[in-house]
Amino acid sequence: MASIERTAYPRFKRNPLANELDALYTPKEDELHFANTLSRKEPTRFCILLLLKAFQRLGYFPDVAVIPSDIVQHIRAASGISSEVSPVYSDLKTLYRHHQAIRQHLGVAAWNDDGLRVASEAMATAAEVMDNPADLINVAIEELVRQRIELPAFSTLDRHSRRIRTLANSRIFETVLKRLSPSEREGLDALLEVGTNPQKKSLFFTIKQLPKCPSLGHLQDLLDHIVKLSDTVGSDQHLQGIPYAKIKHFAAEAKALDAAEIKQFSPPKRYVLILSMIHRARIQTRDDLANMFIKRISQIHRRGKDELERLRIKFRQKTEHLVATLSDVINVLETQPEDEEAGRTIRTLLTEHGGAAALHDDCAAITAFSGDNYFPLLWRFYRSHRPALFRMLRLLAMTSTTEDTSLMQALDVLMKHEHRKCVLIDDTVDFSFTNGRWKRTVQVKTENGERINRQHFEVCVFSALAAEIKSGDVAIRGSESYADYREQLLGWEECEPLVGDYCLQLGFANNAQAFVTNLREVLAQKAAEVDAGFPNNKALGLTESGLPILKRSEPHESKASARALEAALLQRMDERNVIDVLCNVAHWTGWNRHFGPLSGSDPKIENPGERYILTAFTYGCNLGPAQASRHLRGTVTPHMLSFINRRHANTHKLNAAIKDIINHYHTFELPKLWGTGKSVAADGTKLEIYVQNLLAEYHIRYGGYGGIAYHHIADTYVALFSHFIPCGVWEAIYIIEGLLQNTSDIQPDTVHADTQGQSTPVFALSYLLGIKLMPRIRNWHDLVFFRPGKDITYKHIDILFKDAIDWELIETHWKDLLRVVLSIKAGKVSSSILLRKLSNYSRKNRLYQAFRELGRVARTLFLLDYISDMELREQITATTNKVEAYNGFSKWLFFGGDGVIADNDPEEQEKVIKYNDLVANAVIFQNVVDQTRILRMLKEEGFPINREDVATLSPYVTSHIKRFGDYVIDSNAIPEPIDPTLPI
Repeated sequence: MASIERTAYPRFKRNPLANELDALYTPKEDELHFANTLSRKEPTRFCILLLLKAFQRLGYFPDVAVIPSDIVQHIRAASGISSEVSPVYSDLKTLYRHHQAIRQHLGVAAWNDDGLRVASEAMATAAEVMDNPADLINVAIEELVRQRIELPAFSTLDRHSRRIRTLANSRIFETVLKRLSPSEREGLDALLEVGTNPQKKSLFFTIKQLPKCPSLGHLQDLLDHIVKLSDTVGSDQHLQGIPYAKIKHFAAEAKALDAAEIKQFSPPKRYVLILSMIHRARIQTRDDLANMFIKRISQIHRRGKDELERLRIKFRQKTEHLVATLSDVINVLETQPEDEEAGRTIRTLLTEHGGAAALHDDCAAITAFSGDNYFPLLWRFYRSHRPALFRMLRLLAMTSTTEDTSLMQALDVLMKHEHRKCVLIDDTVDFSFTNGRWKRTVQVKTENGERINRQHFEVCVFSALAAEIKSGDVAIRGSESYADYREQLLGWEECEPLVGDYCLQLGFANNAQAFVTNLREVLAQKAAEVDAGFPNNKALGLTESGLPILKRSEPHESKASARALEAALLQRMDERNVIDVLCNVAHWTGWNRHFGPLSGSDPKIENPGERYILTAFTYGCNLGPAQASRHLRGTVTPHMLSFINRRHANTHKLNAAIKDIINHYHTFELPKLWGTGKSVAADGTKLEIYVQNLLAEYHIRYGGYGGIAYHHIADTYVALFSHFIPCGVWEAIYIIEGLLQNTSDIQPDTVHADTQGQSTPVFALSYLLGIKLMPRIRNWHDLVFFRPGKDITYKHIDILFKDAIDWELIETHWKDLLRVVLSIKAGKVSSSILLRKLSNYSRKNRLYQAFRELGRVARTLFLLDYISDMELREQITATTNKVEAYNGFSKWLFFGGDGVIADNDPEEQEKVIKYNDLVANAVIFQNVVDQTRILRMLKEEGFPINREDVATLSPYVTSHIKRFGDYVIDSNAIPEPIDPTLPI
């Protein structure tokens, strides 16, 4: 049975707030009249009003006796019902007659066979892509409410959801079973056997193998792994026709199990789980192989640059020697007027300096490495990779995503000469895929004409291939992150019906010409306004050299009254430990209801709610199961904690738990004094991880290996969403994804970030999605302002502008731009995957060029606002300061394990970040509960309180939180009811 807490099935709140009682349960005049028409007796009218208001809230009729007393008393008082009257039905016929009258009054149909049909059809459709019974129940509830049909008992929905899911999955299992031959079934069963494996590991275990750090040896291991996966039983044909979401769910379920547990399933289900995991492993391995290839090529280039610098240092002494020799030659020419005598002296001089031949060699060596061209040095670092890279080409199917196929043709030439030993080869190659420096390095002029240096050619082609895989100009078949993004986009025929409403919603013109015309007018008007206002803009000036400079605003000193208020609050904050906080917040919000078996069934463990709280504490504070169990006085074992994490928690469940806390937090009045919830700041902070995984990279700014916890923090201080990303990734790629993935009640439309949080493609996509991107950019004056037209100049700020916008490019690709945006809104493609491709320069990709051009318009508009509005700059700084403060606050709670994430699995690393957000938001929530309560107390005591002082407070208070010592949990303790109101 699915747990009712994990569904949207309506229920009464245990402790409804006063404003909720007023809004939801106060009878209106027409409702009082309706009750009077049904009965003149006060007890009966009272029962009718209770049923009416309950049905409006729940969508079904509860037993009058189970309606919470707070609701009963509120309706009694609002209706003028005597306190002596008890709401009791003595006659079932009267009860059912009133049910029918209320349904007719509200225009709702009774639950019957039609309702069952509607619910079953909705569940059956959803079961094609969903697997969790709770999700199917939610779909049925949504459809019943939409069609205004009474909700049945929860047990009815639960029973039907399980029956429909079983039927849907059984069809899949039987279909796949019929496609498998007897030998293939035997092969799948053999994967679960240990056999003669000296490591005592089954082949099923090896399928789950994770990639390690991007070394040459591990690249070769990954190639071996993809070969093993290719040779493993099962093909895409076996899973053909099964929705992708189902395959992902089956694969995740299989990954969480070991071979012995998989054996316990019936053969049809067992085979589907194994095949799904193999299918996902093949896709993930192709992604991992592409990532590792890109990183190895990058490392080869890094070593080439380092070698060039080393040679420059090495030749510095020779350079000084040659300069001294030249100086001596000049002195001879100045002191010896006779050419013949000067020549003899110079010859003697050159002999003394090592001889003409040696000096000539030194000149040649220095000349070879005098520029920045390190390409000729790359072969020695590439050579050891050669067999692995050619093997990779044979294992991966690649295709060009543009009409320019010059690189693919060069790859054919490369493969043709794979086994050649000679340095120079003769062939016809179109070098338009690379730059002039590579051409000069690869092409060699000989007596017999121009030839190709095979060694440099190989490095050149593989370097270009890595760049084009990153930019999306080359796609890898069977990959996910590096698939052909064009196949994931909606077709224009699918987009066209959506364009009108979408453009109307965002205030865009619904055709290319008008869109560009309007945008051009906006840019021209904004630039003219800023130019005209320059003489009065005291915050913007120009240096003598013409460099623009922004003057700093005066620092705001905190008032004595604000400091006194903060001190009074801190003095009265109750001492708490993190586990108590998690228990309290679980009681108030029910966040732990989202945890549970991946299958969607009810947990079969003792006291699951308490176990989920302990698991969140263990991983959110980075203690790890072993360390946490030692401090929990034998409450749980390490295995119990790790079991819950692996089997009962994933990122989806953690996001849902965090969302519950955010939504309850948003009901408080105190955070609304800190911000509106309409803006968010995004920033990353480095966390250390072990190096034996593909995500770990060396962080130049912070030093050391690790990854970036990239947080989206609302202006009300609460964490909305987080990712765990590599250090080398441009953070802006994930800035939009965090907003799109946030489904909480706080929905910002403005995002602030630092320099890493912006780029022209990101500005363009933000603009098209209706998101206002307003970053705090370091060295903003180094960015180019773009003119609306080449012939437009400005009196005061003309020095800021360089090039003009190519409006024709934007107009030409207007449909393509909208296809991308509508595809993202429809969930067809991830914004982060697209931006990862669009954030890499591509001379081929016209879509990239169109996004870059539109982004230049959007960024210029922002920069014009940024330099002319000091209040805007202060707002950006204040909001970005909040995310930086959150980074420190969340790390303070991440106190276990020396702050190092100990798991090498990227999915587990992402979960740790989510756990940490959950703990941090729980502490923020508890702090706001306490601060609200104390502020009310202080006001009652006559303490001077004003909104301006309260607005300076922060929920990132830690002085009263205990982190260390033995941890004791009492999940049965009931905290005081919360009151989010703040009468200030």
